[in-house]
Amino acid sequence: MSETPKVLIVDDEDRFRTTMIRRLKGEGITANGVGTGEAALEELSHTEYDVVLLDVKMPGIDGIETLKRMKDQGSKAEVIILSGHACMDAAMDIISCGAYEYLLKPCGIDDLMEKILVAYDRKKDAEKTDYAPFVNISHG
Repeated sequence: MSETPKVLIVDDEDRFRTTMIRRLKGEGITANGVGTGEAALEELSHTEYDVVLLDVKMPGIDGIETLKRMKDQGSKAEVIILSGHACMDAAMDIISCGAYEYLLKPCGIDDLMEKILVAYDRKKDAEKTDYAPFVNISHG
């Protein structure tokens, strides 16, 4: 694969965030991390990412609010929510807000890699659709 996803990890747990960055980089993926929703919104305001791994429970604004604000500010990144707590209502709310996937921590790196790559392909497909030229064909 010549192109690889650019991933932003948003999680208030330093150890988890740094471990994930290291593991993703080991898989050849460009990865950066921040510890709060506010920092994520700031980072996304000046740097484009393909996929965002977003924790639900964080101090300050939580993952759901961060996701809503990301979409409001025009982020095209696919979002994979990571949560240590299973909650069907939260999962449904998150998906309805535009998240691609909801995963429970801990999740295996192979499963996470697969989800990241599928999310990346989905973003690239959406970009092709967004930028496809309009062709008007008239029969006359």
